[in-house]
Amino acid sequence: MTRVQAIPDTITVHVPFSLVKRGGRKEMVLPVDRSTPRQTDDTLVKALARAFRWKRMLDTGEFSTIAELADSDKIAPSYVTRVLRLTLLAPEIVEAILDGQQTQQVTLTALMEPFPAEWERQIEMQAHCSVQMQRTSS
Repeated sequence: MTRVQAIPDTITVHVPFSLVKRGGRKEMVLPVDRSTPRQTDDTLVKALARAFRWKRMLDTGEFSTIAELADSDKIAPSYVTRVLRLTLLAPEIVEAILDGQQTQQVTLTALMEPFPAEWERQIEMQAHCSVQMQRTSS
């Protein structure tokens, strides 16, 4: 059988994406207008688990101070303090993280920065960041 047209040796496909570091790994991020199923960010989930475990240990009296807790895990007290703040996140944000539905701006690095204690303000900030991201990518 003979072919009428030759098959090209090279095919070029343009796929718009960017690379973002998440927990030491690089993740491909598609443009905001494209929906894609997100995967659970294991680094964030692990940090949340640690935070709630440490909070329980402090609440039950297993450790009386953050310094004592940090010393037992051989980590810096300042790190324990920053991770413990994750227990102050709004339940909607925690649930989104556990379901892998958090916005792209919700990373462990971002959550290590100060955030408002009020749940409503946290959700507003997350929504505002998402809108800002959409505007800059358009």
